Amino acid sequence: MNNPTFLAAATSIAVALAVAVAAADSRPRASSELRAELLAVPLSAQLGGDTTRVIATDKAFTFLAANAPSERQRVFFFGNRLFNTNWVEFPASVKTFDGLGPTFNRNSCSGCHVRDGRGRPPEPGEPMQSMLVRLSAADDPASPHPVYGDQLNERAILGVRPEGRVLLDNEEIHGAYGDGTTFTLLSPTYRFADLAYGPLDKSAFSPRVAPAVIGLGLLEAVPAVTLKALADPDDSDNDGISGRINLLPANGAGETIGRFGWKANVATLNEQAAGAALGDIGITTVPFASQNCPAAQEKCIGAAADPAPEMSEVFLDKLTTYVRTLAVPVARNLDAPESVRGERLFRDFGCAGCHVPTLRTDGAASLPELRNQTFHPFTDLLLHDMGDGLADGRPDGSASGSEWRTPPLWGIGLQKEVNRHDRLLHDGRARGMAEAILWHGGEGMAAREAFRTAGREEREALIAFLNSL
Repeated sequence: MNNPTFLAAATSIAVALAVAVAAADSRPRASSELRAELLAVPLSAQLGGDTTRVIATDKAFTFLAANAPSERQRVFFFGNRLFNTNWVEFPASVKTFDGLGPTFNRNSCSGCHVRDGRGRPPEPGEPMQSMLVRLSAADDPASPHPVYGDQLNERAILGVRPEGRVLLDNEEIHGAYGDGTTFTLLSPTYRFADLAYGPLDKSAFSPRVAPAVIGLGLLEAVPAVTLKALADPDDSDNDGISGRINLLPANGAGETIGRFGWKANVATLNEQAAGAALGDIGITTVPFASQNCPAAQEKCIGAAADPAPEMSEVFLDKLTTYVRTLAVPVARNLDAPESVRGERLFRDFGCAGCHVPTLRTDGAASLPELRNQTFHPFTDLLLHDMGDGLADGRPDGSASGSEWRTPPLWGIGLQKEVNRHDRLLHDGRARGMAEAILWHGGEGMAAREAFRTAGREEREALIAFLNSL
């Protein structure tokens, strides 16, 4: 039909429906209502929705989102170059990549996030390679240390002293499954050595391995209204799980929602990239324009440095686009009988209470390939109290010393292939998935006990399901 009156009426109806759908998507919803809706979505092998890549090699975490437009490739590959660039000391012949330090942990993003994957703790006696330690003031765990800042930098440029080193030891903890099978967990302890500016004995600190960086753009694009609906800070449904949003100060005034980092202490990927550039590599940007030199470190302050941001806004935007558009690899063997059983147990044991299998983006994402996606990250992006066993005693934003953001599980089954190790949790103490589950306390205790007291075949089925992700 080409009747103008009919077309105008149809257009008005379509607009009205779109407005109604948008209003429905943005209205406040009860946590139980939204959780039930998301849990009812069938799990697909396309863990990243349309961004998913069918790849299972050691490069599985390094690809551009499958649905990205062709014009995204140039920015993505330049961002990949920035992610893998070894920055050098200022001044250098290649000005665009100088500015390393004065103190730093690694000289590139990929130094910690090897092949865009997960870091691990060192073996006893080894230096940290893909792990760092956050620091706080002794008298105020919510504030940076007045001499060392909020992160111990183990390396420095010529003429500047490294801040110190961290040494790791492990104590064995023995336990048993319900069927009598024994297990051993590693409980790490840390010591500081070669401290350049005085002791850290009474300071709160938090060891953290580098997380994998796949699928971050999708997580950034989950609407705030979804996270607010999933949050249940007072456990109003009495299920023992009370996820909270980490509310952070917004630029100017008000508060914003933290999504990234082990304690959800960063709101956006641009801020995450800029913060890591400064804290890990010593590279200034427009968001973080001052050198990473506490007042007590005179040689750090006096080191030669470019007064302009060492990473330009253009470069920071390209780096952010790179991590925003990294694809999630496809799940494998989801239809195998053991995996099917394992998925059911994942839900029955209560794991899905925090590791929510399905989330959705809306049409407001910054890039078109991230809009209106249904995907399966297995996280609610919320803070949960994980008990004393995993507590670091160091607040971060509104996160307490025992709260951690639910880490996504997508890609976990490819970690050995990508990173050649199976270490898990925020400090990498767990050697594989079973140990990670056995460390769950607090809000995760019921799920842990369901797993620990289950029969061997059920435990193996759950692990098989996780290995398929």
